[in-house]
Amino acid sequence: MRVLGINALFHDPAAALVVDGTIVAAAEEERFSRRKHGKRPVPFSAWETPDLAAAWCLRQAGVCAEDLDAIAYSYDPALHLSPEEAGVHDPFDHLRLTYAQQAPGFLAEGVPGLDPDKVRFVPHHVAHAASAALAAPWGGSCAVLVLDGRGERHSHLAGVYRDGVLEVLASQQLPHSLGLLYEDVTAHLGFLRSSDEFKVMALASYGKPRHAEALRSLVHATGDGGFVTAGADFGALAKPRHPDEEWTAEHADLAASVQLVTEEVLLDLARWLRETTGETRLAMAGGVALNCVANSRLAAGSGFAELWVQPAAGDAGTALGGALELSWRGGEPTAPFTGADLGSGWSDAEIEAVLQTARVAYRRSDDVAEEVAQCLAEDGVVAWYQGRSEFGPRALGHRSLLAHPGRAENLERLNDVKGREQFRPVAPMVRLDRAREVFSCGPVPSPYMLFVHDVAAQWRDRIPAVVHVDGTARIQSVDPATEPLVAAMLTGFERRTGLPIVVNTSLNTAGRPMVDSPRDALECFGSGPVDLLAIGPFVVHRRWAHEGLARE
Repeated sequence: MRVLGINALFHDPAAALVVDGTIVAAAEEERFSRRKHGKRPVPFSAWETPDLAAAWCLRQAGVCAEDLDAIAYSYDPALHLSPEEAGVHDPFDHLRLTYAQQAPGFLAEGVPGLDPDKVRFVPHHVAHAASAALAAPWGGSCAVLVLDGRGERHSHLAGVYRDGVLEVLASQQLPHSLGLLYEDVTAHLGFLRSSDEFKVMALASYGKPRHAEALRSLVHATGDGGFVTAGADFGALAKPRHPDEEWTAEHADLAASVQLVTEEVLLDLARWLRETTGETRLAMAGGVALNCVANSRLAAGSGFAELWVQPAAGDAGTALGGALELSWRGGEPTAPFTGADLGSGWSDAEIEAVLQTARVAYRRSDDVAEEVAQCLAEDGVVAWYQGRSEFGPRALGHRSLLAHPGRAENLERLNDVKGREQFRPVAPMVRLDRAREVFSCGPVPSPYMLFVHDVAAQWRDRIPAVVHVDGTARIQSVDPATEPLVAAMLTGFERRTGLPIVVNTSLNTAGRPMVDSPRDALECFGSGPVDLLAIGPFVVHRRWAHEGLARE
């Protein structure tokens, strides 16, 4: 069975392909169009479909659009609730409904050969739920919790999967929405709505939750699997911040307060689900599930023994979830998620052709992991481009910017390279066998950078670049069995420095998607003070651009 999944209506348009029960490809449209998030989540753009991502998925698998058995579209217009009924202000929302209804035709026009009669509407939160529960390593049986901004009429789903079949136990109807609450405070604090929510999470660590008590009366769980969020007046707690203004303690305190109350509501929802289902395993998706601080609190205090979060937890992941859901419905259970490297990859010959076309000095490295480890040990910044690109917002050792964690100045240095705010942390990647020695109070393994961990006191001064202001770090544990090249680089770096950790942040600059193609990598490398580009087996040293030749 060949199922193409499509997310298109709101933001982060994406496509995914499941063939004979195996996830073979998944990618966001932004990686091809080079527009951050693919588009803005406004009704006027709801007609746009991820044509480039869909075409790439089909090419990757060698599948023709005519050969597809089904196309999953992760929104069901039959369930759509008008803004008046939902209690939200969205005067042009009728356009979303119209465009969703017409989506089969838009897809057929954008992907030649696609049969519009094969398009199936999958409810938005069901697609989110499937992206987590049917991808988790538990055979399609577990509790599932979804929270985001909005779907057709709800902002939340709590349920249980048994043998791939979902039973919905609770859904919170709009206007109550933890995702929209977080979007509102994001905009109030001068950041971009539906894009910069992670900045609020980072800023929260600098503040004190002194408004939490006032917010709790307005934002809280209701004891029946639902919650309320309406009525919060952020202007009464902190003045709005203009995007060009510096943030203040007032803004950080508001961020800390909203973050804490969000965590508390999530804990209550997860505990209710645990008690209601008796399940010991929880899968999560939806944009709120990208809140790694909250995820760590859930892992520690929800009562579930195991927690698995879909790495592409935002709307992009509904493309994958829709495809998984239809595959299971068609009698074809799917294999578990094995890694986020589901995007495009390039052969050595293709990479070399791009390097030759660009007329840059390069050479094939005798050992790219060792050469990168040496550059990092000498305090160089490395652009690391290896294998297939990641699906989701995290750079996980395929499209990464790497640095030495032992110098506190490297946090500011990397934020300068990327052109982003200095309060934002960077993350450590660590070999799996060394993770528990350095990090605690969070799940290990943690291969997808979806939880925060406390940094052991004796390590904080040794790796200051990756320690956030609150003493935590959002780690990526690296298993040599699944990421041998990254593990080899980490081993080489430790042999030279005594540190089993390297700084990892996404290979992009502010406001741009992560690099996808070799050409994207060259453009990013050339736009900032990066010392080495490791691209496949080839290396490009910045000094060669000045010397005019490659060193053997």
